[in-house]
Amino acid sequence: MTVDTTTLPCGMRLVHAEVPDTQMVALCVLYRVGARNEDPDHTGWAHLLEHLMFEGTPRVPDYDSRVQYIGGENNAFTNNDFTSFYITVPREHAETAFYLEADRMQGLTFDERSVQVQKQVVIEEFKQRFLSQPYGDVQHLIRALAYRVHPYRWPTIGVHPSHIELATPDALRAFYHRFYRPDNAILAVAGAISWKEAQALAEKYFTDYCSLFTDHCSLFSNHSVPLPPEPLQMRMRRKTVRRDVPMDMIALSWHMADHFSPDFYVCDVITDLLAAGQSGRLAQHLISEQGLFNQIDAYITGSIDAGLLIVEGRLNPDVTLPQAEAAIRSEVEQLKHEPVSDYELEKVRNRFESDRLWSSINPVNVAVSLAQHALYGTTPAEEIRRYRAVTAADVQRVARSVLTNKNCSVLYYRSIR
Repeated sequence: MTVDTTTLPCGMRLVHAEVPDTQMVALCVLYRVGARNEDPDHTGWAHLLEHLMFEGTPRVPDYDSRVQYIGGENNAFTNNDFTSFYITVPREHAETAFYLEADRMQGLTFDERSVQVQKQVVIEEFKQRFLSQPYGDVQHLIRALAYRVHPYRWPTIGVHPSHIELATPDALRAFYHRFYRPDNAILAVAGAISWKEAQALAEKYFTDYCSLFTDHCSLFSNHSVPLPPEPLQMRMRRKTVRRDVPMDMIALSWHMADHFSPDFYVCDVITDLLAAGQSGRLAQHLISEQGLFNQIDAYITGSIDAGLLIVEGRLNPDVTLPQAEAAIRSEVEQLKHEPVSDYELEKVRNRFESDRLWSSINPVNVAVSLAQHALYGTTPAEEIRRYRAVTAADVQRVARSVLTNKNCSVLYYRSIR
């Protein structure tokens, strides 16, 4: 797959890949704004603004209806580092997709009704998914325990629904004008569209809008305020909570490398070695053989700045939390002291590569991936090369440096039943 890229006069990065055997075109507009850019007393606003982006503009009062009318589909997601919008349309309606994305980049009205409606939607989501659902507050607890300074200490949904209540139309409009700008965005285009056509449409619909941002640029030019670095964790942290949940749960988290470090890929490989499906070490040893857990996983947060490598699992009855913790630590120690076999490492590499190659068939997956790779300064092919470059020695070295006791935060999530 050939990836073309350029920076438009408006400052927006354009990335493109033509996908064979499809009649669809996908656009992904990635804005460099997420929960990391929020005020600690006004969290959840990046996610709220994602919702408001579907409320329409004076020119397109109903975004979703317009997309459906031309046979398209669209969605979006927000995380701690960025907000990503994607739309897929038949190739003959590609120009409409460019128009719709450019229009809502600079045309939201923030009327009182729309803001109130979306505030209530997000607050209800917060209550249902994070306050009422069993284990819903786990990510809040993990992040608050592991981070002291960096805004990664709260999840994308925010700290509390009351922060969403504080959002006013004027405050949200200022947030929007600060971050929803062409020079703070990446546009990825994939599917049945040539590089020449993608450039022409991007120039037409985004560069020509640049003059509309003149006043906002002077007011909100500093959209990349440096964030406070998280100090090194020098001792183990522990927290125990009690909740009305079916079974005890445990989570161990370790600070790891940022997304621009080669060790980022090593940490991702470590979690795959531990928990890549039923063949992962944790499932084999702690579920099948020892019967300590009924569910266990290992993953990285994938953050731009230094993120977390997390192992979490739900215990079987009559298993104590100290037993579960000791079993996880035993698996971690094995990574430090016994080099992983070539067979096991190759299995993880092949799984990763096949997943990436399979996703390249779908234009929207390609567009979303291209936008994120542009943010990280890589390409899909380069990412595969970096994972393939991870060696058994790398795994052992990073396990010894990252998976230490002083770098670890332990959450005991006890059932009161």
